[in-house]
Amino acid sequence: MKARLRTVRLELAEPLRISRSTMTARDAVWLAVEHDGATGYGEAVSSVYYGLDAGTLLRLISGVGLERFADPDSALEALPSSGAPPAVVAAVESALLDLLGKRDGVPVHRLLGAGTSSGVATARTIGITSLPHAAAEARRLAASGFRVIKVKAGTPDPEDDVERVRVIRDAAPRMRLLLDPNGAWSVAQAERLLPRFAALGVEAVEQPLPPGDPDALGALAEKSPMPVIADEDAVSEDDVRRLAGRVHGVNIKLAKCGGVRAALRIAELIEGSGTDLMLGCLTASTLGLAPAVHLADRARWADLDGHLLLAHDPWTGIGGADGVVRPSGRPGLGVEETEPRGWQAEEVRAHEDVA
Repeated sequence: MKARLRTVRLELAEPLRISRSTMTARDAVWLAVEHDGATGYGEAVSSVYYGLDAGTLLRLISGVGLERFADPDSALEALPSSGAPPAVVAAVESALLDLLGKRDGVPVHRLLGAGTSSGVATARTIGITSLPHAAAEARRLAASGFRVIKVKAGTPDPEDDVERVRVIRDAAPRMRLLLDPNGAWSVAQAERLLPRFAALGVEAVEQPLPPGDPDALGALAEKSPMPVIADEDAVSEDDVRRLAGRVHGVNIKLAKCGGVRAALRIAELIEGSGTDLMLGCLTASTLGLAPAVHLADRARWADLDGHLLLAHDPWTGIGGADGVVRPSGRPGLGVEETEPRGWQAEEVRAHEDVA
């Protein structure tokens, strides 16, 4: 097999502010794996939160050594023991599954026996922003067909968060609302604020407490007036095993759990526990989002809008502009580069980004 790497800069359409940072762009590393005339693709994105910049990703993906394998099947079998971090495993796995699906003429979800993935409603994120802009975004999304909005929270003044949710609800009264403070609240703040957000019609809250104390998160979930979903506290399968039955949901991102096969194991692990699956994402292109879209029908909540936040998405194939993401039905991941420019070696530059 032959592997090639390329770095690109993904600019956001507008800055995305969350409780701990503001993001305007992100570096992505694309992997192309060739075998017997077919090519599979995967993407890993940089993240300060996970300690991965573009140079580190390039080094780690190269370190997997795909060239030493005779075929994608043997590479996929050996991947879990490669010692690479989850984001790298997820990107390499994506390229290998894309390649295998193209070889066998089937979409990735059929290759994995993961269901039909005919299309699911995705949440669309509204960051911490001004009240007029939040209301205008909510009206625009409702007119475009979206049915779920995820509102970022965690400002120094919680009343700002309450008012943002209120104006979004008033602007789009039929919209389902999710809330994500990204671990910004203390237990006391969460206990005080969650009933107010429940009264405004918020359906569920992600990671209201700082990560690192799953017992506190479980205790909060037990008395919360709305479902509590673990995100930053639900990274590995062991994390999820500790949280199963104690929180109402776990937000699984392929870049933090290690890819689609790990996500399927987690879905099986929590089945029947009272904890539901949420599929989330980092800001990435359609290429980076596509593997999760092939699993999306397994999730109670889908938050797969990372490609919709970009000023220009260099890949196509999963839709989402109407509020529904779906596989194209073509073999493999079913995605295509919108403006193919070749994969010659490019200079890697360091860029700042945020998680």
